[in-house]
Amino acid sequence: MPIIVNLDIILAKRKIKSKDLAETIGITTANLSILKSGKAKAVRFSTLEAICKALDCQPADILEYVED
Repeated sequence: MPIIVNLDIILAKRKIKSKDLAETIGITTANLSILKSGKAKAVRFSTLEAICKALDCQPADILEYVED
């Protein structure tokens, strides 16, 4: 898949657990896990905004396009 999700890298750099981020942004840990694994079919802008706010990052820090 040409879109790579680097959320796990940002979480590690910020030393934040997935569980804590999920609680902070108001989604389930299961949904966050789906997003982290790259298996999500879509992401809401409100969720992306909440993640960026909580992690003090930009969307490009989390999502990366890699051509096949």
